[in-house]
Amino acid sequence: MIFVTGAAGVMGLRLVRGLLAQGRRVRALVLPGDPLVGRLERLPCEVVEGDITRPETLRGKLEGVRTVYHLAALILARDPGLYTRVNVHGTGHLLKEAADAAVRHFVYVSSASVVYPRSTPYSRSKQEAERLVRAAPGLAHTIVRPTLVYDEHGGQEFMMFWEQLRKFPVVPFVGQGQAKKSPVHCDDLVAGLLGIADNPAAHGQIYNLCGAEVVTLSELARMLLGRDGRQKRFVHLPVPLCRLLAAILCRVWRGCPLTACAIAGLTQDANLDWSQAARDLGYAPIGVRQGLERCFALAGVERSFRG
Repeated sequence: MIFVTGAAGVMGLRLVRGLLAQGRRVRALVLPGDPLVGRLERLPCEVVEGDITRPETLRGKLEGVRTVYHLAALILARDPGLYTRVNVHGTGHLLKEAADAAVRHFVYVSSASVVYPRSTPYSRSKQEAERLVRAAPGLAHTIVRPTLVYDEHGGQEFMMFWEQLRKFPVVPFVGQGQAKKSPVHCDDLVAGLLGIADNPAAHGQIYNLCGAEVVTLSELARMLLGRDGRQKRFVHLPVPLCRLLAAILCRVWRGCPLTACAIAGLTQDANLDWSQAARDLGYAPIGVRQGLERCFALAGVERSFRG
């Protein structure tokens, strides 16, 4: 039995499907009343409700489980304390339940942001959760650090970036757009995750699951606009000015997209070395240009089907 948290999300759903295709039994955790639970209804998996921030809702849910894939996390929040509550304390609650149920292997999906020189409340919460996972006694663990995740339906951070590019006739850009990124297609990320269960070589390892191609953020922006058939002018704003604007705007504008966390992500490199994953997991990702071709082709098929 394999236990998956965040199972109704885009990545979680694909992971559940992949595990089932391997002939594994899956127990999928969803939040109570999760509107996305319908995604799992037709799959031959066991669906259970629970909230990692409420340990009493997890009791008994890991009985008979061999491996845990912990995907559930909070990525965007106005209140920094929520990152601690969900990403740190929630992971701690799940680790406690895993120990009580004698789970053998705990796979934690972290973030490439943990290596940022300029940390954020989100990246610090993932760093602390990693520390908890590594310190868990008697439990084999594997930590996965994805970069910017995308597919034909987006990916939360990816879609926010794309929406901002589409929004303005002239695009305000934080800094010079030279931060290096290795965006990873969701299919490749899930393929890497599928190679971890029952793989002794993965025990105690940290795997960077990235795309095969390194691009700057401005290059990625022009690729996306080109795919939309658009050309726009970028106005590059000094990073210190953006930080000042973010501090002011976030006080008066609820939902302001220009935040300190967003600026950190837009100005720091996330092009990690994935060679260890290639050796241990057979990880072989595609580059972002090939990935975007796949995404736009699939999106076009979906639009045709719906129309």
